[in-house]
Formats: sequence, structure tokens, C-alpha cells
Amino acid sequence: MSTVYVIRNARLLGGDPADVLVRDGEIAEVGRDLSAAGAQVVDATGLIALPGLVDLHTHLREPGREDAETVGTGTRAAAMGGYTAVHAMANTDPVADTAGVVEQVWRLGREAGYCDVQPVGAVTVGIRGQQLAELGAMADSAARVRVFSDDGHCVSDAVIMRRALEYVKAFDGVVAQHAQEPRLTEGAQMNEGEMSARLGMTGWPAVAEEAIIARDVLLAQHVGARLHVCHVSTAGSVEIIRWAKSKGAPVTAEVTPHHLLLTDSCAQSYDPIYKVNPPLRTADDVTALRHALADGTIDVVATDHAPHPVEAKETEWNVAAMGMIGLETALSVVQHAMVDTGLLDWTGVAERMSFAPARIGRLNGQGRPLEAGSPANITLYDPSPRRAVDPSAMTSKSRNTPYAGMELPGRVVATFLRGRPTVLEGKLQ
Repeated sequence: MSTVYVIRNARLLGGDPADVLVRDGEIAEVGRDLSAAGAQVVDATGLIALPGLVDLHTHLREPGREDAETVGTGTRAAAMGGYTAVHAMANTDPVADTAGVVEQVWRLGREAGYCDVQPVGAVTVGIRGQQLAELGAMADSAARVRVFSDDGHCVSDAVIMRRALEYVKAFDGVVAQHAQEPRLTEGAQMNEGEMSARLGMTGWPAVAEEAIIARDVLLAQHVGARLHVCHVSTAGSVEIIRWAKSKGAPVTAEVTPHHLLLTDSCAQSYDPIYKVNPPLRTADDVTALRHALADGTIDVVATDHAPHPVEAKETEWNVAAMGMIGLETALSVVQHAMVDTGLLDWTGVAERMSFAPARIGRLNGQGRPLEAGSPANITLYDPSPRRAVDPSAMTSKSRNTPYAGMELPGRVVATFLRGRPTVLEGKLQ
């Protein structure tokens, strides 16, 4: 028999306080002064209630790189960050390019139980960009894959990309592109610009991202299939996506928390914690990304949570792995960069971190309004405290956060997955 909860005095989407009655995995009622026999009361006074967060872009590393993260550790980190669903990227070992591998990841998520794990299937075999993977078989599998990506690698061949878009259209799938023209980024170490010239590092030019996005939005419009642009990082990319949407192209886009906050000036320390793909860009790019997220040109905040073992980061910059963890800090960074600056309200945060990613990923049981009849996927968040980020206190198996020692606002107090608390009073259950 499931526990009944009354969440009392929560500010729904940052609005007026209300009570939420949770029973049998659903929201049974929303109102004032609610009660139920035997209910466990959760005092949410001063807390903001959001629909459970959904991440379109998470690297869980399992199978194959369990030294960096596992489905178990990654989903616990997700729950601590307020997430009730994550999309697990395909660049595992073996690559998630068959029905067997995506079903393995899906089942590991179900066994872990801290959040829903929706596997992302590879677009091409081995994410090598040469031959389409078993897209239909993955779509028909128990995992019901609807998002396909070679993330970490660009589908740079225009013919392969067109075929992928045509194929996924049959089952309402979406191709999520890592936009990076490989010939323009060979040996690249950071953003190409004044800072890379000063530091003597090979640059990753903005045009390498923008050229692929321009090509792909035209292909998506031509085919009439859904395209999702991963981790947008430049002002030029924003303008291309804005143009594409104005023409009715079926394109959506995401931005990471770190691209909303950090700039290429971080590389002055030569600390590989700041090495990421796409690279941190300029302050002007950060401003453009924030405004694009605010006006809806960019649809989603996605973490690109990329865990690495210590030895992959604590080494020379040029040989260090690219990537940062982000599940446990994403909501705090978004509050800092978007809410506290007046660019978004909490309804806007819910749209970009729950409703829109669930819609793009076709997760029908996630990203639902906080109303009677919806699954009780709920995040309770306290926006008031400020704290220095402590990597040693994180739940992820890896510690490669770029925010170590940085003071960020807010704290996830509770996360409910279909009425069951995965986090209560800031602690895993």
C-alpha cells in the first residue's frame, strides 16, 4: 500500500501557497487546508513546487565506463538535483546502437528506481558516422527509443543525416545533433578567439557549430522531420535557430547550465575542469544564450552531465577528457543565471526544465502540470540559501564540477517520483 502525502504550503511554480495531496502515485488534489487519514505531512513552507525535472542529455556511462558513473550513481545524482527522468546518451561501451543495449540501460534504470531512464539510441553504428544504426529496432524495443544521437561525434555526412531524419519520421522520433564540423575542429582545445590566441591553444571556431546547424535545419525542413540541436554555444547558432523557427522548421534546441554561466576566460587557469565540448565561449555568447532561452528560441536546459574519473581530468589540458558533471547543480545555476537576473520566472523554468524536454523526448508520464490526475513527479526547491559548491559532498561517482568553491543559490529539498520520495529533507531515500 502506497504512502499518502500532503505537501503543505508549497508555492506552485513560484505562485501562491497551496497544498498538494499525493495518493497512489498521482496528485489527487490541489487546494488549501487539505488532509487525508494517515497522510504523511511534508512542510513545504517557503519552497517552490516544480514538476519533476527532465534532462534530455545525460551521460550515465554504463555499460563500459563504470569507473566514471553507473546508472545507479547517476540517477541518484539526478534525484538530488530534482530530476525524475533523464535521457541516457548512447556513447557507452558497447555503444547503444542496438535494441539489446538500449534495453539493458532501460532495465538498469528501472532497477535503480531513482528516476526514469530513457535511453538515447545512436544514429550510426558505433557512432562512427558511416552507417545508420538499428533505429527502427530500438524504437520498437521495450525501451521505446524516440531520441537518437551520436553525441560526442557529429553526424557530419549530409546524406547519412538526411536518411536518419527520414527514418525517424516514421515513428515520430527526433535526431539530436552534436553540431561540430570535424574538419574545422581538428586538434581544437578551446574556443577560437582572443583568449585562445593569448593562451597559445588551438581554437574551436564558432563557425564549426553554426555551419552544421544551418545545414541540418534546412535538411529537417526539407524532410519534415524533427531535429534537436544539442548544447548550443554561440550567438551565431542562436540566430540560425531563430531564423529556422521563423520559417516553420521542426527544430528545437538546448543549452547547458555551464554555457549560461561560464566563459572562455576560465581557461586562463589551464585547469582542465573547464575543458568541455563544445567549449566555453565568450561573454557575448553567454548573453545571447541567456536571452535566447528567455525568449524561447532555445527550448530546453539540458545538463550534458559528463562524468570522468579523476585521472582523466587531473592531467595536462591537451590530453584531458572533455566534459563536466551538472545534474546536482543545474537548477541552482539556472536560478543564478536566469531567475535572479529577471530573465525567467519559475513558470518559465518549469517549461524549459520539465515540460519542454518531456515533450521533445515524448515522455508522456513526465513534464505534466501540477494538478489533479497528473503523476506525482514533484520537485520541492528552496531558492533562498546560498552555498559554496563542495565536490566531495556530491552524489555522482565523479567530481569534475566546474563550480567547486563557487557560491550558488538554492537547494533541492525533496523529489517525488510517482508519489514516492527519492529525496526528502535534502537526503536520498
